[in-house]
Amino acid sequence: MPQFPLGAFIASLPWVAAALAVLLALTFAVAVRQGRHSVMDTVWGPGFVLVAALSWLLSAGHGDGGRRLLLLALVAVWGLRLAAHIGVRARGGHEDPRYVDMLSAAPGSRNVYALRRVYLPQGLVLFFVSLTVQVGMFSTGTSGWLALAGALLWILGFVFEAVGDWQLTRFKADPSRRGTVLDTGLWRYTRHPNYFGDAVVWAGLFLVAADSWPGVLTVLSPALMIWTLAGKTGKPLAEQAMSARPGYKEYIAATSGFIPWPPRRI
Repeated sequence: MPQFPLGAFIASLPWVAAALAVLLALTFAVAVRQGRHSVMDTVWGPGFVLVAALSWLLSAGHGDGGRRLLLLALVAVWGLRLAAHIGVRARGGHEDPRYVDMLSAAPGSRNVYALRRVYLPQGLVLFFVSLTVQVGMFSTGTSGWLALAGALLWILGFVFEAVGDWQLTRFKADPSRRGTVLDTGLWRYTRHPNYFGDAVVWAGLFLVAADSWPGVLTVLSPALMIWTLAGKTGKPLAEQAMSARPGYKEYIAATSGFIPWPPRRI
């Protein structure tokens, strides 16, 4: 098996970092113009697509062609669907309540505070999490059973995320259900099928990269994404926003917090 092209990989990192910096700068400019920094949520998925596409170009002649195309396709489908979903949800131009709460504590300029608390941390997280994809693009050796398992796991996660988002969108669109709790479909088995699916997607991408050395060394990248979704800004903030809704405490008592599981009898 050919050795990992370490020199070419290291040379690609500044290009990826510069591309992300430009993307975040443009996003910040648009957010300031629109007066809402939640536009960053829409750019989150395309940020990974940008990294995957640039890494695919820079790894030409180095990594395995099949793995490179597989990673590019999986990241592109996931990232663009997520961007479309969040973009449609954000129509109307109002700031997300989470950003309102966070930026209300700004000691000085709201925009400078957002640059430090939103764009810089998310840019660093995006770069670190995407290392799984970046390393996988340069990894040599043909794809094997572990990459196949990763692709199948990605499909499972993508279905959970996409279907969960679709079910929630339909639920919110029904005026008769306003103020109630969604506890049917995938939401009957987990309180966060979309976040769970997102976590599984990145576990699948990791397996695709880990199929060839040194992809296994990027395990902390999907671990950070999963921790963020389950324990930091995903699940905790969503449940905090829903905590006062009638019936939500009962829903928490009956339904698994993250990993899908049959509901408990209360």
